[in-house]
Amino acid sequence: MGMAKATIGNNSYIGAFGLATDSFVLVTDSATNTERRILEENLGHEPIGLKVDGSGLVGVYVVANASGILLPETVDDSWVRKLRTLLPGIEVEMMRTSLNALKNNILTNDKIAFVNHEYSDKEIAIIEDVLGVEAIKMRIGSYDTVGANNIITNNGIVLNNSATDDEIEYIKKRIGSVSQSTANMGSSSIGLCAIANSSGAVVGSQTTGFELVRISEGLGL
Repeated sequence: MGMAKATIGNNSYIGAFGLATDSFVLVTDSATNTERRILEENLGHEPIGLKVDGSGLVGVYVVANASGILLPETVDDSWVRKLRTLLPGIEVEMMRTSLNALKNNILTNDKIAFVNHEYSDKEIAIIEDVLGVEAIKMRIGSYDTVGANNIITNNGIVLNNSATDDEIEYIKKRIGSVSQSTANMGSSSIGLCAIANSSGAVVGSQTTGFELVRISEGLGL
């Protein structure tokens, strides 16, 4: 696998339109064959097309790891049934919450999740149950939207440049490999600029060479 730069729908914020785990890749159902092929070549799985509440913003509203998928309650039941059919053994559930941009607010791999501190204890219990992880309420670099502003895989994590020394040290003890970066030529919304798993990463087309190196280092690629 590897790393590549790309757009989805001519938009370099490709992380808004898809997400990857070590078991599957989800992407907006409007992605072209070329866009899907780039994802498959670098992430190791043929992408599954999805739409959420009439929107292609799969990487904003859907959060997942190798154990489960959480979707906002507004998603059409037919997509839930489709995912359960295509991904047997993966728990697929809807979650009722005002913080329904789930991927923006939940940063997860297969072992741990950092989540927006505004989630209630009941919502935290659902996140932990469906994804099979320990969920930790945390703000990273003054951002509540931990999923939109950071990238995580089972191999490491890339934090936004505003993360404090204390936050970095805490996360390093939990994760191991940590780096800091921007993407798409200076954007702090690095979670919205990339789709990544343990095998590789596809980042927005405007990402610079220096940013690619920092992202690669953090994700152990």
